[in-house]
Amino acid sequence: MELISSQRQRTDIPEKDWLDWKWQIQNRIKDEHELSDYIEISSDEREAISSCSQVFSFSATPYYLRLADKKDPNCPIRLQVLPRKEELSVRAWDREDPLAEESYMPVKGVTHRYPDRALWYLSHVCAVYCRFCTRKRKVSQSSGTPGLEDWQKALQYFREHPEIKEVILSGGDPLNLSDHKLDFLLGELKSIPHINQVRIHTRYPVTLPMRITSELCSVLKKHFPIYLVTHFNHPKELTPLVKERIGMLVKEGAVTVLNQSVLLKGVNNSVETLKDLFYGLTKIGIKPYYLHQCDEIFGSSHFRVPIEEGVELMKQIRGSVSGLSVPLYVVDLTGGGGKVPLPANYLEETKDSSYVFRNYKGDLYEIGF
Repeated sequence: MELISSQRQRTDIPEKDWLDWKWQIQNRIKDEHELSDYIEISSDEREAISSCSQVFSFSATPYYLRLADKKDPNCPIRLQVLPRKEELSVRAWDREDPLAEESYMPVKGVTHRYPDRALWYLSHVCAVYCRFCTRKRKVSQSSGTPGLEDWQKALQYFREHPEIKEVILSGGDPLNLSDHKLDFLLGELKSIPHINQVRIHTRYPVTLPMRITSELCSVLKKHFPIYLVTHFNHPKELTPLVKERIGMLVKEGAVTVLNQSVLLKGVNNSVETLKDLFYGLTKIGIKPYYLHQCDEIFGSSHFRVPIEEGVELMKQIRGSVSGLSVPLYVVDLTGGGGKVPLPANYLEETKDSSYVFRNYKGDLYEIGF
């Protein structure tokens, strides 16, 4: 435990509290005064905290803020969670609901956009409110959270639609629910014959890894198989505590763990950062699954990387990183069109009886057909 204990920045916090996920949630940093205990706030950050407060809540766990550089405003952790004045610059393509989730909502909390799968919004609470969140319109707002009656309506909807093969638990963060509630919901879903698989989308392994407990793993193992998709964006997030708790998920919970990152300007839009992230994930038992183009959520334009730059990054990565560690680069189409892959084009020329390819090094190779 010595290595984990050394991760604490506040020596006045007992280790038993620091490693208690409920303590972390109850003691989230939500204002400038509390934030100053963890970092040296720049004048721009100070101004943005005030000016952006009406747009989207600021909140972060003590654990996650501990990962931030105390002095550097451009630290990749700070960029993800601290308000920036650029959030107030809304561009023409920005949307409150870019993926049109509300338009495909037959019952409260359920988005049924793809024919064979449905997303189930279960909680409005996150450990950390990411500035690029695609659900800024309702995350942190308790009025948007489905209640028990809504859960029953959602379960009935799933039972009545045999075309649904997969249900994705999302939020907010579904792991904000108690083990007892998760056990109940997973049991209900697993009792529906036509549901082939259940997926949990959560960022708690990143921002609140102490949420992964032996008790939670027992619940997940009970409902095997469970697929858990988490959301690491930078190598700094891969801490010793994360490694320990992911190991518990895989070994004790018998969970398949995948990761979806978002390509973010200033955070991870470099070959070296992405290579370190993808290899770091694979090393601790997480399969890199998706690299998302940043959604056109309002106030996030300063995070967006041009798609051609993202394609070039992936071309360089594919040639220098094991295929096991390479995710699929995708864009989720604004308006509810769904995900489409953004493949790198290596085909340079088609001849009468051959193809000419350019590899990741820029060298040309010709093959016949």
